[in-house]
Amino acid sequence: MAFIQGLLTIIFSFWMVLDHQGLVITTWFPIMVAFFMGLIMGDMQTAMVIGGTFQLMALGVASIGGASVPNWGLAALVGIYIAIRTTHSLSSAKAVALAVGVPVGMIGIQLDVLAKVLTTYVAHQAQKYLNLGKYRQMNATLWLGPLIFGLSTSVPTAIVVLFGSNLVKTVLHFIPTWVTNGLSIAGSLLPVLGIGMLLQLMPAKKYFSMLLVGFFLSGYLHIPMLGVSIIGFAMAYYFFIQQAHNAKSPVSDQSSTDKGEMFDE
Repeated sequence: MAFIQGLLTIIFSFWMVLDHQGLVITTWFPIMVAFFMGLIMGDMQTAMVIGGTFQLMALGVASIGGASVPNWGLAALVGIYIAIRTTHSLSSAKAVALAVGVPVGMIGIQLDVLAKVLTTYVAHQAQKYLNLGKYRQMNATLWLGPLIFGLSTSVPTAIVVLFGSNLVKTVLHFIPTWVTNGLSIAGSLLPVLGIGMLLQLMPAKKYFSMLLVGFFLSGYLHIPMLGVSIIGFAMAYYFFIQQAHNAKSPVSDQSSTDKGEMFDE
């Protein structure tokens, strides 16, 4: 069973980066990575808790203009695999996932840059074949691009699968309890950091009253997140309709005025 889980994890890491670079259907968000890892590892609760932590860390982070950002999807994947394989405690699993996943996510920046550099040479070689009219060689060369991107995540994942769990178990055996407790506390604080980064990108001062409404609904009325989201969507839709109506009104008034002046003449 462990062999099958490891193999599926490696295959999933390969597919994950292809989805990022292509269709963007399933694995763009760490929480979606956690869902599939929960199915693979057979522990959905632990996977979703870890995935939610990394998802909140990823809020406000986007690869704009080809920039390389931490690969929080890969971090969630590796963190979930190691955490479930090494511990059965939810709090310890979160600490282990952060200790292993955050460095892997940062390494993902360098791996992404390396993959982009290598695929540049692939594109140039394909261009040469195109100029020579060798279309079959050109198509074969272009397949190296997805392969390089897939290897940029599957190779480190394979290393973790083959050597990571035993290594982490050995390291955790010598790590003091206060260190793992500190990592667990840090994991609880990181979502706040992610939300703070998101609020910096949003017009929070302009719509501060909406934040208070959401806090009141959740904190005092104990409405679930889905209910708060539906109320927020309804309010946003109402404001959108009002702004659209107000934008049309001056045009109508101006046209009426023009018609009146025309008849006066």
